[in-house]
Amino acid sequence: MNANPATMYSGEPAPISDTLGTDSLPRLLLVDDEPRLLSSLHELLQGRGYRLVTASSGSEALAQLSRQRFDLVLLDLRLPDIGGHDIMDFINEKGIDAHVIVMSGEVGIDAAIGALKRGAYDYLRKPYSREELLTTVANALQQRRLASDNERITHQLEASEKMYRYLVDSSPDIIYTLNHEGRFTFVNDRAYQLLGYTREELIGQHYSILVHEEDLERARYVFNERRVDERASRNVELRLKCRGGNGHDRTFNNTLMTISLNAIGMHVPDQEVKKLEFFGTYGVARDITDRKRAEEVISYQAYHDILTDLPNRILFKDRLGLAVIQAKRKQTELAVMFIDLDRFKLVNDTLGHVKGDELLQQAARRLKGCLRKGDTLARQGGDEFTIVLPELRDRDDARVIADKFLETLQEPFDLDGHEVHISASIGIAIYPSDGESIDELLRHADIAMYQVKALGKNGHSFYHTSMLDVSHQKIALEQALRRALDQDELEMYYQPQIDATTGRITGAEALMRWNHPTRGLLSAGEFLPFAEENGLMLPISDWMIGALCRDMLQWKAVGGGNVRLSLNLSPQYLDRGDFFEKMRGALVRYGIAPGQIEVEITENICIRNPQYAIDQLNKLCQLGVSIAIDDFGTGYSSLSYLHRFPIHTVKIDQSFVKEIHEENGHYPVILAIISIARGLGLNLIAEGVETEEQARYLRSNGCLTMQGYLYYRPIPLQDFIGALRAQSGPNLRAVQA
Repeated sequence: MNANPATMYSGEPAPISDTLGTDSLPRLLLVDDEPRLLSSLHELLQGRGYRLVTASSGSEALAQLSRQRFDLVLLDLRLPDIGGHDIMDFINEKGIDAHVIVMSGEVGIDAAIGALKRGAYDYLRKPYSREELLTTVANALQQRRLASDNERITHQLEASEKMYRYLVDSSPDIIYTLNHEGRFTFVNDRAYQLLGYTREELIGQHYSILVHEEDLERARYVFNERRVDERASRNVELRLKCRGGNGHDRTFNNTLMTISLNAIGMHVPDQEVKKLEFFGTYGVARDITDRKRAEEVISYQAYHDILTDLPNRILFKDRLGLAVIQAKRKQTELAVMFIDLDRFKLVNDTLGHVKGDELLQQAARRLKGCLRKGDTLARQGGDEFTIVLPELRDRDDARVIADKFLETLQEPFDLDGHEVHISASIGIAIYPSDGESIDELLRHADIAMYQVKALGKNGHSFYHTSMLDVSHQKIALEQALRRALDQDELEMYYQPQIDATTGRITGAEALMRWNHPTRGLLSAGEFLPFAEENGLMLPISDWMIGALCRDMLQWKAVGGGNVRLSLNLSPQYLDRGDFFEKMRGALVRYGIAPGQIEVEITENICIRNPQYAIDQLNKLCQLGVSIAIDDFGTGYSSLSYLHRFPIHTVKIDQSFVKEIHEENGHYPVILAIISIARGLGLNLIAEGVETEEQARYLRSNGCLTMQGYLYYRPIPLQDFIGALRAQSGPNLRAVQA
C-alpha cells in the first residue's frame, strides 16, 4: 500500500543545466531504509570524486529528487513507505534526467524485470561485492558522459550546419562559385535581390553577362582567380548590370551600382600528377552602396557644422587660403569678418539650449541670405561666425554687407512663440593691409570684433593697428572683474521654487549678476565663462559663499528658515582642495544649517576627476548638505549620476518643460524622469515653468515643486525677502511688533 508519489510531490524538479551538473563532480542520491547498509554504502563511495546525498525512506528520496538534480540514484526497492518502483515511476513522469541503479535483496525475477522496464541502468542483487558496485557506478556515469558528449557534438554539428545555411542563404552579400570556364555553378538568393536574376537563370551562364562592359578586363582577373593565399583578390570594385531596365544599370545616388568583390581559387588533389587541380572560383560580392553613402556623409560632416549646415572652421580656413592665393595673384583685396551674436548667452540661459540652437539656425539662414555668390559663411563654434568676401572693389563692399547683417538680425526671432531680439558685433580685417596670412586675418578680425563689444555691441568695426590685441582685451576684462569683487559690484539674485499645491516658496536657486558700471546688469553667462578661462572662479566663488550666507541670515529673520537654497558650483571650485573646509567654515560662522543648502551639479563637474568630485560631494552629504542634478536628461551621462553620485534631487530641464503645450498631452521624457525620481525616492523640481498648462500637467503627474517665470523671475534679495514676508502672514508681523 504504497502512496502515489506523483500526488505527494507534484512540483517540478529543479532545472538540469547539463548531464553531469554545473560543477565537475557527479551528484549521487543513495536510498536505503537500513541505516547500517546506507552508512556502509556512503563510506564506500565517499572520497571517490562524488557528491553524495542520502535518503532513508521513499518520501525523503522524493523530496530530494524534487529539490535538486542528481546524475545517479542508487535505489533500494524495498522501502517502508514508498516502493522503489514507485520512485522510478515518479522519475519517469517528471522527466528527471538521472540514471538509476537498483539494489535489492529480492530473489524473484519480477522485481528485476519491473526495474529494468522502468529504465534502470542496472540491477544489483544484495549482497553485492564492493568491486561490482564501484564498477557499475563508474560505468553508469561514463555512459552519461559519453551520451552527453555525443549529444553536444550532434548539437554542434547541427548548429554549424544551420549557421552555414543561414550565412549563405541570408547573407547580405552575393556568394557564388564558378567552374573553370567561368560559368556559375552556385549563387545564393542575394543575387536576385540585388540584380534581378534568379539562381536558375544564372546557373550555367558566364559571369560576363553581369559585368559592365568597361569593367570586363578587370573582372577577368577576379572572376578567374586561381590563387588561394594572401595574393588572392581582395576588395576589387566592379560595376554590375541588373536585369531589365532596357540595358540601364542599377543605380544608387545616380551612379552605377558598385560591388566590392573577394575571390579565391578552388582546387582538388590530382592523384596522377600529385598536385592540386584547379576546378573553379569561390567569391563574395558586396553591395557597397551604404558604405559609399556613409563615406560621403562622414566627409561632409568633417567639413560642415551639423547644427547650421554651414562650413566649419576647417573648411573655412581652406576656402580662405584659396581666396588669399587668388587675391595675391590678381592683386585684389578680400575681407574677413568675425561675427559674435550679442545677448545670445542670455537667450540660451533663459530659454534653454534647444531654443538657443533654433536661434543659431535662424541667424545663420539670415546671414547667408545677405551674401554674394562666391562668399563663404562659416560657424566657428558657439555663437561665433566667420565670413570671407573675395574680390572686393573697395572697403565699402564689406561695409555694405556688414550693415545688411546688422539690419537682418535686428528683426525679431520667433522661437515657438517667444519673441527674441539680438544683435551682433562684427570685426572686419582686409587683405593685404591687415594681414597676409590666414591666422593674421582671423586674429585681427577677432580683435576688431572685441573693439565693437567694448563700445557697446551692435555694430561693426574695421581693424586698425591702434586697437589693443586680444591679450590686452582679456587683461582689461580680468581687471574689471577683480575690481568688481573689490568694489562690491557683484550681487546675488534668487529665483523662488514653489510648492504647486500650496503656492508657498520652499526654496530658491541662487544666480549671480554683475552690476557693470558702463554695461549695466550682466547675467552670469556673460562673464562667468571668461572667469573660468582666466582663473577668477575661485575668488568669485569665495565671495559667493559669503554673500549667500549673509543673505540667508536675512531670510531667517522673515520666516525663511525652512527655505532651501540651491547654488551652482564651478568644477574648478569643487576641484580646489580646501573647498569643503571653506563651505563648512562659512556655515558655522554664519550659523546656517547645512540641511538648508543644496548644491547643484551638471555633468561637466566630473569630467576631469570624477572620483575626486564624488569624494567631495560625499563629504558635503556627511555634513548635511544635499546634492541636486541640474538640467537632468540633457547630458549623455545623467543616468550614471544616479548610481555614482550621492543625489537627493533631480531638476527637470526647462528644454523638456517647454515642450508641454497642453494639459492632456503625452510627454514621455518628462514622465520617464518623474518615474525615475519617484522610483529612487528623489526630490523633483521642474525648471522653466511658464504657463498654467505646464504647471497643471506637471502637478497631475506627480511633480509638485516648480521654478519659472509663471511664478517668479530671478529677483534681488530685497524683493525675495518681500516675497517671504508676504507668505509668512500676520504671525510674523505680530512677533516683530
